Amino acid sequence: MTEYWPWWAGAAGLALTTINYAVTTDRSFGVSGAWDRVLNWRAERRVERVNAQFADAGVLAEALAAATADQFGAGSAAPARPTPHGDTRTPGPDVRPPAPTSSSMTSLLPAPLVTQAALLLSIFVGAWVAAVASGRFQLRLDMGDAFRQIVTDKPAAMVGTLFVGGVLVGFGTRLAGGCSSGHGLNGCGRLQPVSMVATAVFFGTGILVSFLLWKVI
Repeated sequence: MTEYWPWWAGAAGLALTTINYAVTTDRSFGVSGAWDRVLNWRAERRVERVNAQFADAGVLAEALAAATADQFGAGSAAPARPTPHGDTRTPGPDVRPPAPTSSSMTSLLPAPLVTQAALLLSIFVGAWVAAVASGRFQLRLDMGDAFRQIVTDKPAAMVGTLFVGGVLVGFGTRLAGGCSSGHGLNGCGRLQPVSMVATAVFFGTGILVSFLLWKVI
């Protein structure tokens, strides 16, 4: 019989992982998003190179000023407005909105691609270390006795079922804008309404399907 961690130990581990990721990166934690970016690493690298050109807030401000001047003319100025004394004053050409700071710009950019790859690698390495440390590591091509009894005991059908299930999970996470880690752990922790609705839907569906499998079928 498989022995699991106490529920409170697992909950504390997930909470610490999520909080640490949010504090150190100031971004949402999500595994499906990491998979998507790593699989599309060529496009992500191009985006990172473009973002690196505007990493300096001053460079970005100058680029925006140049684009504005090119679109509206270098000598354009805001229309005159009356003052309490009756005269009109026109803001000088140097009146500009404050430029964004480097810290605010960095927090809006996606996490570096290398951190996403490290996250996925850590999941595999951590699972392997836990299995080896507990003496339960073994390579297998099935999902165990319970899966064979409830779903199928044919190897080809088992692989096909797992493949279709994986495709549906991937489609669902893209449609919902995140997976259980992104919505359930990080989104709900930040009290995001979309994440609360998504978490309620996939948890409710999981409970319903489990009930049908174990009680009805």
